[in-house]
Amino acid sequence: MRSILPLISLACSVAASGSAAEASVKPFDPSALSLREVGARNTLNWRIWLEQDGSPISFWHDIPLYPPGNVSNIINMYVEIPRWTDAKIETKRNEPLNPIFHDDKKKKPRFVFSVWPQNTYPFNYGSIPQTWEDSTIPHPFTGYFGDNDPMDIFDVSSFEPPHVGQLKQVKVLGGLAMIDVYFALTMTGICSFHRCQGSNCLPGDQQVYCGNTTSATTRLTCVLAVDDLEKFRPGSKQTFYDWFTYYKVIKGSGKNFIYGDKYQDPDTMLATIRESHEFWRKLMRGETKKDKINRDQTSNPRWCKTFVASSNATAKFNIPAKSNVLPPAERPAQYDRWYYLDRDFNIAPGQVIEE
Repeated sequence: MRSILPLISLACSVAASGSAAEASVKPFDPSALSLREVGARNTLNWRIWLEQDGSPISFWHDIPLYPPGNVSNIINMYVEIPRWTDAKIETKRNEPLNPIFHDDKKKKPRFVFSVWPQNTYPFNYGSIPQTWEDSTIPHPFTGYFGDNDPMDIFDVSSFEPPHVGQLKQVKVLGGLAMIDVYFALTMTGICSFHRCQGSNCLPGDQQVYCGNTTSATTRLTCVLAVDDLEKFRPGSKQTFYDWFTYYKVIKGSGKNFIYGDKYQDPDTMLATIRESHEFWRKLMRGETKKDKINRDQTSNPRWCKTFVASSNATAKFNIPAKSNVLPPAERPAQYDRWYYLDRDFNIAPGQVIEE
């Protein structure tokens, strides 16, 4: 199943509002996108909104899943965490138009430890728009329930410098299905799911392995899966697999479990993306009820209960009218260090981890 791109002709069933809504919708135009950033990075009040023609839209709901064309293994993604950074940045699912924000734990901004030999995130991490991991039903592949977020994605290309909020067209090369040790966490991987089964809440996480279509390597038609990329970047397959296995060990969560002990193939992950897209459509149509998700969107007037004209969104949702970037707050010093594991992926002795 392919996503349906926003159409100007779609209108609400109520005639009086339909014509006005129709006139307010513009087709999605990547060339017209910009970012509205407010606040200081490394703080909980910091936000980035996506704009089209200067008016805010939703990263999650208004970017189409597929770029124009008929290539089924190419999808859109937006970057939340650029490679070689450590701030745990995510999509704010419960605020109007779902801005990007700095996630927190115990009311403090979250960061990720650097575990030797990796320096924080060794790839671009983000989300797949117009997808949702339904937390009300078990997934047929893993048997776990969804994490209530859009699907996660990690992009291994290195063609251009990444930035928070960047839109990328990427090729799906495979994926990792994971069950985290203690709690649900949106992982870096092209597609991630966090699933809980009954009262035993073990979040399952599927990471899709991907390459940017603007990269010279991944543009090659022979690069269709993880093993193909290995020919051009020897060692990357095991390196990324190990990173997902041990990146939580330093904070005390132990190793992650990877479902099947292997990468999943591209067809499996593409089928899961299509499934997650359908979950999202049911959510947006109101067929699946879920709290703590803001469904406001600017591209489909037919979904009247969630539609708002982008030109009216700043005032309606009391969003700051323009960017106001402040100097970033200082990061905790412990995240400037490298941490080490022994051969069994336990914390090597002699290291001090602050609470």
